[in-house]
Amino acid sequence: MKKLSMVLLSATIAFSFTYSVAPVESVDAKVKVYSNCKEVNKVYKGGIARTSKVKNKGGKTNYKPYVSKALYDANKSRDRDKDLIACER
Repeated sequence: MKKLSMVLLSATIAFSFTYSVAPVESVDAKVKVYSNCKEVNKVYKGGIARTSKVKNKGGKTNYKPYVSKALYDANKSRDRDKDLIACER
């Protein structure tokens, strides 16, 4: 009887994990395209960098940029100096 109870309990737990896990949303689904740098800087004061390894060609900045490849790619047109940081301040 104990073996049967353990088997049923194990099967119930496995079944509940299989069907109760919420689907993972893609990060790309929430990427916002901003119309200008003023809007970007309201949310991301330092702008948006494509990777953490990029260096600013424009000189000293006051804020560290937010790193997101998907967000940068969506707002690539805001990167005037093509240094892979959009709307840096």
